[in-house]
Amino acid sequence: MIPAAASRCFPTLLVIALATAPISGWADDTDGWPRWRGPQGDGTWLHAPAIDPDGGDGLEPLWRQTIGGGYSGVTAAGGRVYTMDRQGQTPQVTERVLCFDAQSGEPVWTHSYVSDYSGLEYDSGPRASVTIADGKVWTLGTSGHVHCLDAATGRVIWSLDAMARLGAVRPKWGFAASPVIWKDTVIIHLGVPDGGGFVAFGKDDGVERWRGSGDPAGYCTPVFTRHGDRDLMIAWTPAHIQALDPDTGRTLWQFPYEITYGVSIATPIVHDGLVFVAGYWHGSKAIRLADGSLAWEDNEHLRGLMSQPLYRDGVAWLLDKQHGLVSFDWKTGQKIGDDAHRLTPAERNPQVNLVWLGQTPGVLALNANGELIHGTLTRAGFTEVWREQLIGKTWAHPAFAGDRVYARDDRSLVAARLPVAAGADAP
Repeated sequence: MIPAAASRCFPTLLVIALATAPISGWADDTDGWPRWRGPQGDGTWLHAPAIDPDGGDGLEPLWRQTIGGGYSGVTAAGGRVYTMDRQGQTPQVTERVLCFDAQSGEPVWTHSYVSDYSGLEYDSGPRASVTIADGKVWTLGTSGHVHCLDAATGRVIWSLDAMARLGAVRPKWGFAASPVIWKDTVIIHLGVPDGGGFVAFGKDDGVERWRGSGDPAGYCTPVFTRHGDRDLMIAWTPAHIQALDPDTGRTLWQFPYEITYGVSIATPIVHDGLVFVAGYWHGSKAIRLADGSLAWEDNEHLRGLMSQPLYRDGVAWLLDKQHGLVSFDWKTGQKIGDDAHRLTPAERNPQVNLVWLGQTPGVLALNANGELIHGTLTRAGFTEVWREQLIGKTWAHPAFAGDRVYARDDRSLVAARLPVAAGADAP
């Protein structure tokens, strides 16, 4: 079912002068989308409203803002929406960190800087999402510019050109892993030679705390977990699947996995003592958290690229390049079924962003054509309920907060109200 509202156009707002109004937070920032893949970093919308199963009157367009190109996902917290874009022509471009008022869509502030895109492929714009915490935002640009900015005003708190100052080596398609916060540090995947695959900085002062991993930079945002009495940062680089001590950067274990073209992209998922990564040319691997040994692997049905896998109750789902969305048994990797590319088009670089609606089997998916799709994921597979055009073609991750979705393509950032089920209150 495609609701009639799919044909409606979003209103256009003229970009106006910057404002510096103070941030007024939501009742709980976990209602927002403060980092890559949401509040927990695993693609779960914790406080999702009950979505109308019939689609109601469809998505309600709220606002649209003109922006430049980029793959940077959208994040939202404290009544503000953030993303990054580029302006100007290669090689010397201007990258921008953008902040908008979540309710009205009006610009709040912009921070701009010059970035060298020489020799870069897929040069639409920045890749990494803006990370938000404690009244600050942290960003990583395509060519290694790191910024910590005041979330309310855009004021620069500290910044670093990692290529110029640290010798960071830009991967083929640009730096893409989003900054991650661990205690009082921000950890960034920079590929500094001789032991700085990841570098931790004081999140408030930018002082380097540690370097860890001798691997080059890939495109994958690390995740944190705890196994036994140890905290682990799980990282997937072009050379290894690794567990690092997030307090020191020391490598605790690593499993060799050299990737064609260095495309370690999709964020690992961790459940029931296993780490799962999805490779495009060499397939997927499940690694035991306890010792970094191989539990199982598959290069027939589980060959993912950018799309983040999901997990629930012993079953996981992955967008495979040949079969579409594949469901598989978490413990064995055995394929259960697939959707034959109904969720998103079969392309050379297939992409869809899948998000759980709380602890229900409901999901929202933004596919590569910019369609927002509501449905359910069960062991039997994906069941579509409704879909509606939200934005143009995009690989960028959307953000969710309250009863809204925020999404972007290479021309626009939009906000829309989701159809909430009758009798259900939006958070």
